[in-house]
Amino acid sequence: YVKEGFYARSRESEIRCPDLEINQLVSLENVTERVLSAIKPGLSDKEGNEARKAAEAAIEKESTDKTGLRSDVVELYQGGEYWLYRYKKYTDVRLVMAPELQAAFYGGDYDNFTYPRFALDFAFFRVYEKDKPVVPARYFPWSPAGAKEGELTFVTGHPGSTDRLFTVSQLELQRELALPLRLKMYHGRREAMRAYAARGAEQARRAQDYIFGLENGIKALSGEQRGLNDPAVFKRKVADEKELRSKIAGDPKLAAAYGGAFQRVEAAQKALAKRYAPFVFRRLGGRKLVNVANALVRMGTELEKPNEKRYEEFRDSALESLKFQLFSPAPIYPDLEEALLAYSLEESAKELGPNDPFVKAALGGRSARDVAHDAVAGTKLADVAFRKKLAEGGRKAIAASDDPMIALARALDGLYREQRDWYEANIQSVERLEGGKIAKARFAVYGKGVYPDATFTLRMSYGKPAGYAWGETLVPYKTTFGGLYDRADSFDGREPFHLSAKVAAARGKVELSTPLDFVSTHDIIGGNSGSPVVNADAQLVGLIFDGNIQSLVGRYLYEPEAGRALSVHSSAIREALRSIYGMKSLLKELDASAKAPARR
Repeated sequence: YVKEGFYARSRESEIRCPDLEINQLVSLENVTERVLSAIKPGLSDKEGNEARKAAEAAIEKESTDKTGLRSDVVELYQGGEYWLYRYKKYTDVRLVMAPELQAAFYGGDYDNFTYPRFALDFAFFRVYEKDKPVVPARYFPWSPAGAKEGELTFVTGHPGSTDRLFTVSQLELQRELALPLRLKMYHGRREAMRAYAARGAEQARRAQDYIFGLENGIKALSGEQRGLNDPAVFKRKVADEKELRSKIAGDPKLAAAYGGAFQRVEAAQKALAKRYAPFVFRRLGGRKLVNVANALVRMGTELEKPNEKRYEEFRDSALESLKFQLFSPAPIYPDLEEALLAYSLEESAKELGPNDPFVKAALGGRSARDVAHDAVAGTKLADVAFRKKLAEGGRKAIAASDDPMIALARALDGLYREQRDWYEANIQSVERLEGGKIAKARFAVYGKGVYPDATFTLRMSYGKPAGYAWGETLVPYKTTFGGLYDRADSFDGREPFHLSAKVAAARGKVELSTPLDFVSTHDIIGGNSGSPVVNADAQLVGLIFDGNIQSLVGRYLYEPEAGRALSVHSSAIREALRSIYGMKSLLKELDASAKAPARR
């Protein structure tokens, strides 16, 4: 499938995705007053944070019990507001069609976060409920014409996270410590995975997705770091904060209520900086087995606590989704798990030193490779039934288990809890409570002219397809199929700029002038991949899959001059289905939706 793609020619041949969960937002409710009222005057930062978490847990449980919907309390404006999001959940999701990797990720890491771009980066899934396809009451009809230069368009999606409302002290910690250390970790793990992939073709396939993720992270974090190291960017952030603090100081009521918030956040950052390296390197690497072991060990303890006292991922409202992932029958590759675990243990020992409590507990005087081998070779966690039995047995079964991967996770659980509890009591509590005060001051001074940082929740962005000036040249808003074939010819078909067999074979059938990819001014960030681009008639005209390199500073501020969202053109998807992949039945469905009236 990775090499040749997947194409279901009938409903019966669609493939069920074993651990893919789709959540559709149904409703939102402002619960700010209820959450903040739980934080009584006189509480310490730690007590206030615990009261906040307990209130969130109670709201989520009450909503889930009442509606049956997944219910999440979401913090906005760094603690200035809290909203309850309710989702309809679907877990029967089936793959209909996905292009081969070389067509979807054309140009590989060289072209990632760049433009012009020539990628057919899309896939089709069908959502089922009670073994029948879901027929939504509202949808975006397909646009055969696709996006046009300069037209008003909208993007709906779930951008991951931005730090635009961070204080200068928080941004300084990111610039000086967080980004460099995370980049160091990503670079090391990429090299370890490349070494594993070099063992053979099957190992290369198994590592491919993880390597892509690491390379994507390296480019993204490097772009963010360049943004924070840009004197002009940082000068803007410093000036913005200076203006806000000046306005707070100039108003006696604001100064009395919120004047010390920035200093308290700054003090928390200094405390965090002293412990930051352990936060990065005290972790076990693995694709599945390590995560399963950690979840089981922590769940055994957490589920004995009252709902409001648990870590948030183990609250009643989150358990169904957690267990869906935990008991997924998706394949596990022991040699990949062992290679990742061995490297991460070596990395921890190198970065933290042999006397670090985490290193001593994990290795016990043995080599990282021996520990990793014994843990992976001896574990039964690849067996879903075994996982379920341990989960059902709770803390006692976990404590009594002689499974080596469980034993490793158990040995490190105390350190994990100490570190997390310290962070939540000393850093998270300050950032949430003092961040909420800063947000209230910002509301008082500026109103809500600034939208909240991204939180993986549904957002809408408006913009237009548009090229941009870069250096001394102009970059067009779109590329074409003709450009794809020319790019391959210009590199003499060398990897990663070679054409896949299907795309090469279709050269005489594809309409070369058809738009392929395009850029637009929409404000997006990681998490928006898969977001629809729609026009003013609510027709789908494109599919977001990336941003250009200039957009990466968007974690800290929106830069409209050259920062661009990157999408597959709806005409390109239609042309590919027709001329390259022969997906006639799917094309018929899309054409039928295009003829239907828009349902907004």
